[in-house]
Amino acid sequence: MESPAEPRARRLFGGSARALGDLTANPFRADRDRIVGSPFFARLGGVTQVISPVGSGLLVHNRLTHSLKVAQVARAIAERLTADDRWRGLLDKLGGCDPDVVEAAALAHDLGHPPFGHLGERVLDRLARQRLGLADGFEGNAQSYRIVTSTEIRGAATTGLDLTAAVRAAMLKYPWTRLDYPDPHPRLLDPPPRGATPPPDDPESGSLKFGAYRTELDDLRQAREPFAGRIPDWQQTVEASVMDTADDIAYAIHDVEDFYRVGVLQQGAVSAELMAWQRESGHFRAITDAALATASRRPGAAIERLRRQLHRKDAWIADDDAFAAAVEHVREELVDGLLAMPFDGSIEAEQYVSRFSARWSTRFVEAITMTDQPSVRSGYVLLGCAQWHEVQVLKFVHHRFVLARPDLALHQRGQARLLGTLVEALWEWLLDPEEESRLPRRLHDLVELAEAELHPRTPHRIGRARGRAIVDFVAQLTDGQAVAMLDALSGRSGALWTDAFVL
Repeated sequence: MESPAEPRARRLFGGSARALGDLTANPFRADRDRIVGSPFFARLGGVTQVISPVGSGLLVHNRLTHSLKVAQVARAIAERLTADDRWRGLLDKLGGCDPDVVEAAALAHDLGHPPFGHLGERVLDRLARQRLGLADGFEGNAQSYRIVTSTEIRGAATTGLDLTAAVRAAMLKYPWTRLDYPDPHPRLLDPPPRGATPPPDDPESGSLKFGAYRTELDDLRQAREPFAGRIPDWQQTVEASVMDTADDIAYAIHDVEDFYRVGVLQQGAVSAELMAWQRESGHFRAITDAALATASRRPGAAIERLRRQLHRKDAWIADDDAFAAAVEHVREELVDGLLAMPFDGSIEAEQYVSRFSARWSTRFVEAITMTDQPSVRSGYVLLGCAQWHEVQVLKFVHHRFVLARPDLALHQRGQARLLGTLVEALWEWLLDPEEESRLPRRLHDLVELAEAELHPRTPHRIGRARGRAIVDFVAQLTDGQAVAMLDALSGRSGALWTDAFVL
């Protein structure tokens, strides 16, 4: 007789070698263990989140600690939803929400992020498209999916991590390819889903964000197959929606923590911006976009631009009263609260940061709700209106007062140049016939893998395989390994044998 667990197992284990194995053992926890045991997960400890740990001089979040926090928040959300009788019928209709699936997907969601954070992602995408001729370019989410399905080898008989279909589907924040899946492509929707619009430098190149390269399209289809007829092809599963929401929450909170610790988030500047808008919101709302642009350095103008941007992009939820309340709440908690006491590294200061983070995390998790008819730009799981606006204001604070700083731009331009030079040096190495036998073994293996993925009649097949292999190789380095490898390739390193660790 079929147990109640078996229908769900058949839907969600598809594609896994463990598909209908021992149902008393939790395969989703096994997925989590395989992800955590992967060298790609350990590598995230050396990859920048926003501020490089090397440059900051302080302990700040990296991709590993970020992933752990996303997993913590995601599990809390999943457990809250599954314990709430209001959502039981909707969850069953949409395919369920397993806390272990959500946690595993959250742990894996950043495995493919390259050195130097989002900057590295943008640089590798440009180089992949414009220098290496790869139509798919580079995308961190697609690279994560590639790692768990292709480039991470687990034993002689398995390619990828052999994860269940449920976890692979939950990793897909953007369940489409860059150019042509599904049909019609989501970038053609009006409005398009978040991330589906093209990059500003190349509007014909397809979506800026996407979940898989074409080489992994069959796997994407197979992972999503259990949800066919339940969820539109371009829409996240419930579990992916939980993971995506948790990522937004963690990003909004811990980046503020980091910038406060480092000392670049100053009370005066943040206070001036928020309070000027509060005092003169009527004036700001009345002026034209052109007049607002000319007043770009005037306190209050930047947050007014945010308010207008939310109305343009997210009219489904943008609300002026909720926005004003969010500005006030962030001002009270951040300006009059956290930033009122400069961080001095003391136990008291750390406790203050911890309480700040705990309050916001609890507030956001408790505000989670569900809808059976999400906006194109939303998912089935979402924050309440008030808290959604608060996340936008918190993200605005670190974009405005950290990411826009000239000193950070100076640092990042150097990192961008480093990645460009490294890709060029590896390309020249691959083209040198006398050096073929001395290529890094990992790079050699990645070339063979990329060649096997391409049809024998693919135009410029060898060149494209080499380009994808270089991108895969560079994306798997830590920040420090990227710097050390370029030093070695440039002849600047005097430590011959210790350079081998990057190969």
